[in-house]
Amino acid sequence: MSRKRPLPSTSARRRPLVILVKLAVSIFIIFGLISRSGHYTESVTEASTQNRKFLNDFERNSKIAFLFLVRENIPLDFVWHVFFKNGDQLDFSIYIHSKPGFEFNKRTTRSSFFYGRQIRHSIKVNWGEPTMIQAERLLLEEALNDPTNQRFILLSDSCVPLYNFTHIYNYLMSSPKSFVDSFVVAEKEDRYNVKMLPTIPLNKWRKGSQWISLIRRHAELVMDDAVVYRAFKRFCKPLQPPLKNSSTHLHIESDSNNCIPDEHFVQTFLAMSELEGELERRSVTYSLWNQSGGEFDTKSWHPTTFDSDNTSPQQIKEIKSISNIYFKSEDRREICRINSTFVPCFLFARKFNPDAGVLLLKQGMIGPYDPSI
Repeated sequence: MSRKRPLPSTSARRRPLVILVKLAVSIFIIFGLISRSGHYTESVTEASTQNRKFLNDFERNSKIAFLFLVRENIPLDFVWHVFFKNGDQLDFSIYIHSKPGFEFNKRTTRSSFFYGRQIRHSIKVNWGEPTMIQAERLLLEEALNDPTNQRFILLSDSCVPLYNFTHIYNYLMSSPKSFVDSFVVAEKEDRYNVKMLPTIPLNKWRKGSQWISLIRRHAELVMDDAVVYRAFKRFCKPLQPPLKNSSTHLHIESDSNNCIPDEHFVQTFLAMSELEGELERRSVTYSLWNQSGGEFDTKSWHPTTFDSDNTSPQQIKEIKSISNIYFKSEDRREICRINSTFVPCFLFARKFNPDAGVLLLKQGMIGPYDPSI
């Protein structure tokens, strides 16, 4: 008796049908893609156009990041209010490093431009200590979070602008270089510590004003560095000034010479990075230094303060007319120019007190004077 073959399972019976359906769907998709290829090309072209438009808008909306490194408040906030009021708010950002816990609001500043502009993770800063460059780096770190910030200008609580916003914006944006006061240190200053070797070679050791203006690429490099910064934290510290009623100064046994880190760090780092060719080796912030004091005369460690007695229109005009700077240690005269155009050297000045700030506003160089601020 012949045995009947078992019937194929349901899944086995459906397998040919499933294969046919998949094949049909694949053919349908392929023909659909072919027929829509023209539309796809148009979409890619449209996306590219939009990307180019975004990049063009990005370039047009490049901003200056104003980085204020202050003790507490900004005594000259009324001057800066006039300055920012006469600018386009799409062209600037404001960041403030103040003492921890201090907030800028209606109670602490006369200018709404500063409301809430303090950075969150501020630190206690001591003059001449590595905390100064740490605070500068915190400001840069915060400002670099905004990709439209393309210039970064460091300012103190006693800085004032010497021109209106549009002039300063065009001046900084028209140059592809950073403005960093930087020169070879005279041997007699003896700030370099041989313990910095091999991290920091002597031939790359530089000095200059801490009030710098950086292009974005240089600001990013300064922030990315850890090696040079770490060496500065360890080996670059000031000696203590003499005790009162004492003819000797206090020598602390440490790994440090008498070194002021904020006057060396950025300058030395950029020299070590072989970037001095991308710098205008001068500051755009004017200071008038007291040259009469000795090594431990604390008055000679700070620039002269401008007050109501020495802030005449003639004095401001003389500062704005400076067109070159002489660096004695290098026997170098820096002619102030942007690209091939000769320009005045300074955009800002310090140290100004509030009375001098009022006189500056009354001269009408920053914007219309408003005594109600």
